Amino acid sequence: MNSAWAGGLARHRAGRLLAALAGIALAVALVASLGSFLTASKATMTQRAVRSVAVDWQVEVQQGADPNAVLSLVRKTPGVQSALPVGFARSSSYAARAQGSVQTTGPGVLLGLPDGYQKLFPGEIRPLTGSTSGVLLAQQTASNLHVAPGDTISVQLPGTGTHKVRVAGVVDLPQADSLFQKVGAPSQTQPTAPPDNVLLVPTATFSSLTAHASGAAVTTQIHTARDAKLPTDPASAFNSVTRAAHNVEARASGQAVVGNNLGAALDSARQDALYAQILFLFLGVPGAVLAAALTAAVAAAGGERRRREQGLLRLRGLRPRRIASLSGLEAAMVGVTGGAVGLVAAALTGRIAFGSASFGTSTGQWIAWYVLAFALGAAVAAGAVLIPALRDLRTVTVADTRRTERRTGSPWVLGYGLDFVLLIGSWLIFRASSGNQYALVLAPEGVPSISVSYWAFLGPALLWIGSALLVWRLTLLALTHGRPILTLLSRPLASSLGGTTAAVLSRRRRPLARSVVLLALAVSFAVSTATFNATYQQQAEVDARLTNGADVTVTEPPGAQTPASAGSALRVSGVRHVEPIQHRFAYVGSDLQDLYGVRPATVASATSLQDAYFAGGSAATLMKRLAHQPDGLLVSAETVHDFQLTPSDTVNLRIQDAHTKALRTVPFHYVGVAKEFPTAPKDSFFVANASYVAKATGSDAVGAFLLDTAGTHQKQIAERLRHQLGTSATVTDLTQTRGTVGTSLTSVDLAGLTRIELAFAVLLAAGAGGLVLALGLAERRRTFAIASVLGAAPRQLRGMVLTEALLLTAGGLAGGGLIGWALSEMLVKVLTGVFDPPPAALSVPGSYLVLTALAATVAILAAALNGVRRAARPAVEELRDL
Repeated sequence: MNSAWAGGLARHRAGRLLAALAGIALAVALVASLGSFLTASKATMTQRAVRSVAVDWQVEVQQGADPNAVLSLVRKTPGVQSALPVGFARSSSYAARAQGSVQTTGPGVLLGLPDGYQKLFPGEIRPLTGSTSGVLLAQQTASNLHVAPGDTISVQLPGTGTHKVRVAGVVDLPQADSLFQKVGAPSQTQPTAPPDNVLLVPTATFSSLTAHASGAAVTTQIHTARDAKLPTDPASAFNSVTRAAHNVEARASGQAVVGNNLGAALDSARQDALYAQILFLFLGVPGAVLAAALTAAVAAAGGERRRREQGLLRLRGLRPRRIASLSGLEAAMVGVTGGAVGLVAAALTGRIAFGSASFGTSTGQWIAWYVLAFALGAAVAAGAVLIPALRDLRTVTVADTRRTERRTGSPWVLGYGLDFVLLIGSWLIFRASSGNQYALVLAPEGVPSISVSYWAFLGPALLWIGSALLVWRLTLLALTHGRPILTLLSRPLASSLGGTTAAVLSRRRRPLARSVVLLALAVSFAVSTATFNATYQQQAEVDARLTNGADVTVTEPPGAQTPASAGSALRVSGVRHVEPIQHRFAYVGSDLQDLYGVRPATVASATSLQDAYFAGGSAATLMKRLAHQPDGLLVSAETVHDFQLTPSDTVNLRIQDAHTKALRTVPFHYVGVAKEFPTAPKDSFFVANASYVAKATGSDAVGAFLLDTAGTHQKQIAERLRHQLGTSATVTDLTQTRGTVGTSLTSVDLAGLTRIELAFAVLLAAGAGGLVLALGLAERRRTFAIASVLGAAPRQLRGMVLTEALLLTAGGLAGGGLIGWALSEMLVKVLTGVFDPPPAALSVPGSYLVLTALAATVAILAAALNGVRRAARPAVEELRDL
């Protein structure tokens, strides 16, 4: 009998089965795709963190310890691929005679590098000009001394005489911050900047130069490369690397301290990975829930038919247990087939979007997510098909099945007033979780434990559920008490049957309200997901532009006296505008901060100044205020708080005079707050008029030039300028900065997630509108046939169907748009930690939202037109089939 029942369902209920199957396939495909993407993203973050580190460990030998013993200990450590000793010494100065004058630097650092160092650690040193071996000079030092390969410089070390060496090449040190770190010191006590003057020499030369230096002035580090296979999850990889470093320190017994560069990179990556997981929960889980709700709605659309079939089977003598087994067979057919189709769809999604059905994850993780998604599909099938059938089997009598309409408890209604309770609760949680001191993710630096305040998820969840119940309530009220208005609205389409149409809509208010709610939730999912993703991408671009400053930035070396007029030489083909920016340092009290001198009238021509960068006025207002007040000063919010400043207060800054090199006090007046500024650090800085700074210090020397290229050809223009300028300046472009900024925002790449979610969102919106309406109309063919027998014209029947379709479209799209807007605002606010800087306004992807609305409308109209076509069949034929 099972095979006969299954065959009968496939022949006569194919539409309903396919609709339920589609809902389950969507849920399974979405979970499998997003889960695999999440796992692959975490693995990518781990790999990116590992690649970003040039030297995994810098093991510093302590005073009095034997460097050879420490080197042997490190090399024997499991997971260590290779290790080389590097000498560090403090120099008093470097000097060189160039162009008829002697140039002298301040204190610097001397490094002794063994043979093969650059080959083993290629990311630590980048050759610029000259030889790649021998005595190498850092780019900034070469600029300070005005020397080139082949020139001779003098090296002065404490306690020794002057030594002369010939420069073989000039190099850049991309990871100078970590190279010259204070090993073992907390991050807050690390040097604020790497040394300006660095000389790199072979180990033999280093030993010769430091032979008579005091032992305290010379230290040895063991630079280490690891080859241990790390877990794909950044948090697990961080714990593994940290434990290994602690093991080395324990075995060294105080003779060495490990500078764990790899652990520091993974420490940052694990927070990014947790944000990726949060994004998966915030943006992916609602889609899976919605797909499950769509399946439940599809199954509910055939509820009356299912009850009649159960009544007929009872009359024919089948026991309840046997009827339950047949319902279980239907659920199994839908669950297994839908799950299989969903897994195939997920594999195709991975192949199309990422070039791999596994999304780049390992085989075990890929299989685990697919099994989990399939189990979810089976659970959805059981909940949507089997459980309602079992409930009806227990509670519905044979007599009840004769009623064409039967009021049952609806899962959408949990009691009047609950929607307001949920919305108020959502607002309260939102206020608490979006406060200034609230942190969604807490990852203390260097601490293995990491925590997430998951209760913040309740805000969006309660908003979603409460909004759905509110839409349900409003739709029921409109359909129950708005029959006169419904009659007027339906009369243009249904003619004299306008009153009848309004009565039918009112009588069928619960199924129609369910359809409106489902469509509204699907549209809200599309709106919130698309808006969040667009805002995310917008802020990624803002972050890159803030870091680089403009399309192309030419940074002068510290101490260079480059005048603003030198910018004319940078006007190569493709450059529309060159904006000079001064970069000085100033003391406020005992606090040393960056000072930027800008031209307020033109600075916005080369870079994007957003209102979100400032407080106390818009960007245009504060720039105008700065232009009108020569001694005006924009101060960071931290400085305003620390020094209790109020507008128009005098701020006395101590700035170095260009001629005497002494600090002189310069008065400024506080006119506004700059929270962010192009090329400025993220903490404390000042922005002032360049002309006033130049007059006060006696120099108009420029720290950087910001180049506007109209957003095109940045990479080509930067290459041209590098060739033109050589080693005299550093040239960076926006395309380069996009891939190197290290904030959590850009480390979590949403491009793949966006493609997956937005595609599924369109499908869910179309399915929520079209599928449910189509099944509802199919279940009412008998009603249309009877209306036709009673004299209803085909045009009037068409009007009845189209009126319902239009009401569903209008209510669903309007409700979904409002819910989506509220969810977008809440998501962006709660997930502020993802954005750096926070957005001034949401980015709304209008074209995608129009596509979503169009897809839902087309699906609904297609279902309505199909219902109209079926209603046009001869009534006798239709009644006979039923």
